[in-house]
Amino acid sequence: MTSTYQSSTEYLLADTNLNVLTIHLNRPDALNAFRPEMLTGIAELLEQANTDTNISVVVLEGAGRAFSAGVDLKVLRGIEPQAGKIGDVFNQPARRAYTAIRNASCPVIAKVHGACFTGALEMALHCDFIFTTVDAKFGDTHAKFGLRPTWGMSQTLSQAIGVRKAKEISFTGRTFLGSEAVSMGLANQAAADKNALDALVAECAAAIARNSRPTVAAVKDLYALAQGNLSIEEALAAELERNYPDINDTQERLAGFGG
Repeated sequence: MTSTYQSSTEYLLADTNLNVLTIHLNRPDALNAFRPEMLTGIAELLEQANTDTNISVVVLEGAGRAFSAGVDLKVLRGIEPQAGKIGDVFNQPARRAYTAIRNASCPVIAKVHGACFTGALEMALHCDFIFTTVDAKFGDTHAKFGLRPTWGMSQTLSQAIGVRKAKEISFTGRTFLGSEAVSMGLANQAAADKNALDALVAECAAAIARNSRPTVAAVKDLYALAQGNLSIEEALAAELERNYPDINDTQERLAGFGG
């Protein structure tokens, strides 16, 4: 499939392979530290993918030695954060980026190697899955720099690993490895090295792409119910009542079952 995806910034690259769109964070010399235009670019690419029925999976990964070191603090020079908020120069594009990730009709996979700190961890946690390597380094350093979360850390981290464990991670600012990220439920699986991670993510993406794209989109939407504030009774009723007319391949798929 010929790629029609072009990033609005040199700090992102995009390519397609079969039904998979891969977005590469492309500041390897700066460990892919986020600049505002990168966050805007991620949103733009995801919004385009949302209307492309050829794309079944999106992978977010980093070029070079790391996924991302987090926010590029150099961008904040001359800007005084108020009450620990990093400010709209980052918060507005970040909100657009994580909203695009969460609202994407297809699964978004965070493919983490090297380092994944603070803002980068927040973005990864908005993705549907996190696959990593055993030696990748994770951490939430907000408290070290006198900053408070504004991209969702207090919500998504606690949902992933539980409030008590999340508080420990955020209060201490400690670094933990990919192997621990899996054991506490933050990441889905940790591969032995980057090559194994590449293979693991490719296998998972291919498995998803073989399934019904509109059905996967519907199931993603239904799982979002579990992250809302509905009672179990309300959530079960909503699951039954929601309608997904785009699912139109059921008969074709059933006809191919069992020969």
